[in-house]
Amino acid sequence: MDIIDGKAVAQKYKDEIADFVQKRVEAGLRAPSMVTILVGNDGGSIYYMSNQKKLCEKLGVKFRDIVLDENISEDELLEIINKLNQDEETDAIMLLVPLPKHINEKKITSFISYKKDIDGLTDINCGRFYKGEKSFIPCTPKSVLELIKSTGINISGKNTVVLGRSNIVGKPVAQLLLNENATVTICHSKTQNLKEICSKADILVAAIGRPGFVTADYIKEGAIVIDVGTTMIEGKVKGDVNFEEVSKKADYITPVPGGVGSLTTTMLIKNVCEASMGNVY
Repeated sequence: MDIIDGKAVAQKYKDEIADFVQKRVEAGLRAPSMVTILVGNDGGSIYYMSNQKKLCEKLGVKFRDIVLDENISEDELLEIINKLNQDEETDAIMLLVPLPKHINEKKITSFISYKKDIDGLTDINCGRFYKGEKSFIPCTPKSVLELIKSTGINISGKNTVVLGRSNIVGKPVAQLLLNENATVTICHSKTQNLKEICSKADILVAAIGRPGFVTADYIKEGAIVIDVGTTMIEGKVKGDVNFEEVSKKADYITPVPGGVGSLTTTMLIKNVCEASMGNVY
């Protein structure tokens, strides 16, 4: 069994970002800048935002967070986003989800300027992504694909199961794997014979937000297992996979923390740099 080290995979991109920022500043231009919006106190979102801030500071990218009360109205949130859309000093906007239930997530995310939508949440970016056109690709799914490729395994033709069907992870992961010619099955809460389906996967991507849900009997011997879970329990982040059990059967597995999350933040900052150049569209 090999542990897929997200930190090691991310280092190459970190070096590229640091070099880009340095050359940009030396040329008399301002450093790339991003704003992250957090509504409420979701543990996984707080963890992700903290990683963004630390990495931006390390790489020279300007970072600002806007933390809002979970009872904020839709109109108030839209007004904040509208100001950021028009702010020439803000290259990128990251809206952390999930949002509180009284807020229409689709309405809010699609209000973000598609040119600043670094996690590919808007209707325009989503449409272009699924049509195979140039767009901001969601960072977590993109990181999942990078980590699978880092194993050196040929994805084409592999039986792949994506556990989870969210718009921000499950569906785009499935699309990226389809683009690599994998045979993809998406499983969710209504899937029958879930354990049987998962146990036949050459590649299993777990993204359901249920810590420790995936145990050894869900895993095919020699599989690649990518754990996207980030649930905060007693101050520690936990993945969807029971690492101790599953690592005994899988050939490759990502840890939590130190796996997908380590690379996701780096890919996000890479998109901030792209946004600062305005060359995605």
